Amino acid sequence: MFDLHGFGDQLLLGLGMTLKVAAGGLVLGLVLGLLGATAKLSRAKPLYWLAATYTTLMRGLPELLVVLIIYFGTAGLLTRIAGWLGHDGYVELSPYAAGIVALGLAFGAYATEVFRGAIQAIPAGQIEAARACGMGRLRIFLRITLPQAWRVALPGLGNLFQVLVKDTSLISVIGLEELMRKSQIAIANTKEPFTFYFAAALVYLAITVIVMLGQHRAERWAARGQPGSTT
Repeated sequence: MFDLHGFGDQLLLGLGMTLKVAAGGLVLGLVLGLLGATAKLSRAKPLYWLAATYTTLMRGLPELLVVLIIYFGTAGLLTRIAGWLGHDGYVELSPYAAGIVALGLAFGAYATEVFRGAIQAIPAGQIEAARACGMGRLRIFLRITLPQAWRVALPGLGNLFQVLVKDTSLISVIGLEELMRKSQIAIANTKEPFTFYFAAALVYLAITVIVMLGQHRAERWAARGQPGSTT
């Protein structure tokens, strides 16, 4: 349908980088989300305020600004730390690492609220029954809280991941050659912006459809045995 002028392989490489950054951001975001939700539900006030500050900042800042702050703003800090350790020279995060960290921080802030709501949806009687049976906090979390919270949180997490995939395009501003950056390079050489932007749009749409299908299957699997479930 499109004459990509030999840039098809480059777009595929960009797609691979997009998926790698999205996967890295997802893993980091899920960890931060679980930790943030646990802290927000904790009775320890310092943990609560730390998590509340994190979610407020990350949800209040544009993702593009977070990417720029992480990439450019951490360079001075890393260089200073390296100097304390006896290393001379300028130290900075690679665009790949900065992209994962920035998108993971943003994803984690929203995932914190998703996990918090999911955990609060678990009947308190189940936790009390587990304590009555002599289960410790860690076992209660792994055997009672996490499996049920995961089922409730899946729809929200799936939607957040779709946003995360599209937000990977923001990392092109710091030079990472993901799908959008590869498209821009192709446009600069061919002077055909519509062709390559439309091709990139189709790729993002295809990723979104695949994620939606995977999310639907995951939700059905997690809901097996529940009232009203067909599995």
